[in-house]
Amino acid sequence: MSDYRIDILTLFPDSIRGVLGESILGRAAAKGILDIRCHQIRDYTENRQRQVDDYPYGGGWGQVMNAQPLKSCLDAALADADGLRTRVIYLSPQGQPFNQAKARQLKADYDHLVLVCGHYEGVDERFIEECVDEELSLGDFVLTGGEIAAMAVADCVCRMVPGVLADEQCYTGESHWDGLLEYPQYTRPEEWEGRKVPEVLLSGNHGEIEEWRRMQSLERTMKKRPDLFAAFEPDAADLKRIEHIKKQQNRRKLSEPLTCRKAEAADLGAIMEIVRQARNSLKKHRVDQWQGEYPTEELLRSDIENGVCHVLCYKQEIAAFLVLTPGPEEGYDELTDGKWHSEMPYAVAHRSAVKSDFRGTGTSKALLDAVETLAREMGATAVRTDTHRKNKAMKELLGKCGYRFAGNVMVTSEPGHDPRRQAFEKEL
Repeated sequence: MSDYRIDILTLFPDSIRGVLGESILGRAAAKGILDIRCHQIRDYTENRQRQVDDYPYGGGWGQVMNAQPLKSCLDAALADADGLRTRVIYLSPQGQPFNQAKARQLKADYDHLVLVCGHYEGVDERFIEECVDEELSLGDFVLTGGEIAAMAVADCVCRMVPGVLADEQCYTGESHWDGLLEYPQYTRPEEWEGRKVPEVLLSGNHGEIEEWRRMQSLERTMKKRPDLFAAFEPDAADLKRIEHIKKQQNRRKLSEPLTCRKAEAADLGAIMEIVRQARNSLKKHRVDQWQGEYPTEELLRSDIENGVCHVLCYKQEIAAFLVLTPGPEEGYDELTDGKWHSEMPYAVAHRSAVKSDFRGTGTSKALLDAVETLAREMGATAVRTDTHRKNKAMKELLGKCGYRFAGNVMVTSEPGHDPRRQAFEKEL
């Protein structure tokens, strides 16, 4: 005996067999997991013409299917269904909308569905009143018959029967299972017509991948199906994700790439404003970095004069700045709890920050990309940098951009504040 049985009452059984007898459901039926039977309603008529319809009482267009052949066909389908939890469903545009929740309920509550496919102007109401347990609709539109709807219901329910799909996660992670749309999917090659697979999916970090997928599901549902999202009940973790998504959506969108150039004296005011914003952000996140006078206006003016300060611009607006100098760097030889993997010549990324308006736009990654480009231009074979141990955002960015932890160093540039820094490097 199969794990799940579906009987379909139809005038076109071959068309249904041709679809449900193929691919995943067909293989499951061949293994005995599913039992899908199609019954020709016309075989149960009681007239020589095998007529299944007639004119409607009261007049009107079209024909109405007779109750008798439908009832006789149903009786035949139920003849060997004793002991099964059976549900008779009529596919009708007047039915309740079919969705994933209904599919789960049908799979959980019944092990036998009888799907009745109407045609013409519908079926005799007396058959519905006498024999049908429930009416279901695919949506607010009308089809020429119930076959397409019946196949959709059968496919949706049957794929949740154990053994039909390779693993339960094949359907529990898909659209609508928990009230959300599914995250985007990608396969080989990594780049197609200039479009790349998101880097996180290539990282091998399963925790980051799962987080990315959840964020994508939430964002997609918010954008594509606000009706579904309005009915979704997020937990505390999802509420934080939603708040982050909304902040990202409010951020400016860049329509052209950032450009990098050497900073000029006239840029100093904009650079100091970015420093002020970064200082406030670090303070908000309780990071004891840049909480004193460092980096001072005099220091950054000197960086500009020495040609080691660069700015990233978007349509003439300064979006970020960075300072890159050739090694050696004072204090880096005193590295503890690890070791440098690179040798001279190396470049050192010092003071850098992104304007608040450009956070979340990819500018931070563009800044590190610029660091690598400039370092190569000066002949460096590696880049070294350091950041506060509590500067989580910076450490995550460095990790995503290929930097690895080298050890710990002490800095003397911010007297009166925590001197401990974690050092990172990237070999070019």
